[in-house]
Amino acid sequence: MSAVNDTKLKSVIFLLTVLPSDGDTHLWISIPFCFMYVISIVGNSVILFIVKTDPSLHEPMYIFLSMLAVTDLGILISTMPTILGIYLFNSREISLDACLAQLFFIHLLQCIESSVLLLMALDRFIAIYNPLRYAAILTLLRIAKMGLVVVLRATVIILPLPFLLKRFQYCRANVLSHSYCVHREVMNMACSDITVNIIYRLFTKLFQMGLDSLLIFLSYVMILKTVLSIASHEERLRALNTCISHLCALLLFYIPEISLTVIQSFDKDSLPLLQIVLGHISLLLPPLMNPIVYSVKSKHLRERIIRVFIK
Repeated sequence: MSAVNDTKLKSVIFLLTVLPSDGDTHLWISIPFCFMYVISIVGNSVILFIVKTDPSLHEPMYIFLSMLAVTDLGILISTMPTILGIYLFNSREISLDACLAQLFFIHLLQCIESSVLLLMALDRFIAIYNPLRYAAILTLLRIAKMGLVVVLRATVIILPLPFLLKRFQYCRANVLSHSYCVHREVMNMACSDITVNIIYRLFTKLFQMGLDSLLIFLSYVMILKTVLSIASHEERLRALNTCISHLCALLLFYIPEISLTVIQSFDKDSLPLLQIVLGHISLLLPPLMNPIVYSVKSKHLRERIIRVFIK
């Protein structure tokens, strides 16, 4: 009986879902995806190159931006094989092991990105609340320790997910709702009791995005309190202007993710097209827009980028 179960487990194949179209239009749909991937990879790579090679950008804000760029590149690399494989080669099948590996890295990197956005909110609070000791508080060693804690925290939270899914038997029509694997979709394909997975998924959401978003909200409450205590109107606007890029990054990360979670929780059987579109947006839009937003809003960074390309 054990051998039979092992055989069934190893032969599990999931089918990924694509945007509604016939086979002839897949190639045309792949063009905007390829364009988004190229722009996102180039944009985040340029950010990393500029920050690394320019000593004047070795400041806490740009180091945190580099962390965000590395995380976005990881998400792009994790999703690229299945998304482009579907539209370029019509390859919809994915094995259980490959699916578990992909969902591990996707959830791990999303957890890291959420924590990095929290660190960036803390960075903005310290820069506004105590600008004279800003560099002394956020030293390179302290930032490195923060980054290590972020990675360890995400690994501890996400590592059990593939092992919890690996123990199941999958006997249903294994058609996923997205062009990539995520825990919720794979969990619902199991024909076993998934109560433990549901509880653990709720725990990860609350401890990851719930806690991070609460701390980010408290950080901005403190930022607003500090800004309102500034006497000069121009200084207030200048202080708030330094937070605009981070606020855009927060909206790009949280709004699609929360919208997708709400739709799947309360109306999961309807609007399948909207779920597919939101799924693509939640993973591909932040890596695409974050380098653009920060390059436009940061004059210092923008000048360095222009100087490199002019040379």
